[in-house]
Amino acid sequence: MDLNHIFKTANPIIGVVHLLPLPASPRWGGSLKAVIDRAEQEATALASGGVDGIIVENFFDAPFAKDRVDPAVVSAMSLIVQRLMHLVTVPIGINVLRNDAQSAMAIATCVQAHFIRVNVLTGVMATDQGLIEGQAHQLLRYRRELGSNVKILADVLVKHARPLGSPNLTTAVQETIERGLADGVILSGWSTGSPPSLEDLELATAAANGTPVFIGSGADWENIPTLIQAADGVIVSSSLKRHGRIEQPVDPIRVSRFVESMRRSLAMKGQAKSMSSVTAHSYSE
Repeated sequence: MDLNHIFKTANPIIGVVHLLPLPASPRWGGSLKAVIDRAEQEATALASGGVDGIIVENFFDAPFAKDRVDPAVVSAMSLIVQRLMHLVTVPIGINVLRNDAQSAMAIATCVQAHFIRVNVLTGVMATDQGLIEGQAHQLLRYRRELGSNVKILADVLVKHARPLGSPNLTTAVQETIERGLADGVILSGWSTGSPPSLEDLELATAAANGTPVFIGSGADWENIPTLIQAADGVIVSSSLKRHGRIEQPVDPIRVSRFVESMRRSLAMKGQAKSMSSVTAHSYSE
């Protein structure tokens, strides 16, 4: 997966638009216009704040179906994502929660979005929705059947879940990429808002062997300078919300602050590498 080709940077920041409850969900409010208005406001705030991509999730549809969502959710998300693609210029992706990867692939292909997020691509995870089995074989064949080039970002040992058995992180990353054919992998903490450890990110990046590794949760402007040293990109949500609260709308000031913090740390890393290279060259002479 060529991050530069999709996001115009090797280290993308992907902000999240959490959709208000959609039709057929328990908390559906009855107005799709209200959902669209909020999504447009959040996408605009993220894009103007400097993110490199956006992922759209039916986050407030909880409690989630573990696999196929209601057709009304697919219809609503297709409409909303298409509107957002006409509103902002950054690449857009889709996550249909909890694990409806085929619907996400269908939506992304039809509206010409760029990528999807799949919570469980391979293996079996015990979740609050029950046991979720990865269906990589179905998803990859479906992508080929559609003639689609939509990229698949897959969580490894996804948050809010526990694996059956005791796979180590290195094996889980390798199997997600080599046997599940993920285009990129995502590493999170155990729950929304909790970051992965630096050590786990380093292990994942080593195991990925060049396949992009994304931080999937818990990043904020204070810890991102450290975490991004061991990852290629970040998917960020909670810390960009007003007061850092997940139910609040996106705060443009927080977005700008996060983007500035990450880009400054990457610039400093680049300068340090350049100085190290110059020093090494001088000694060799």
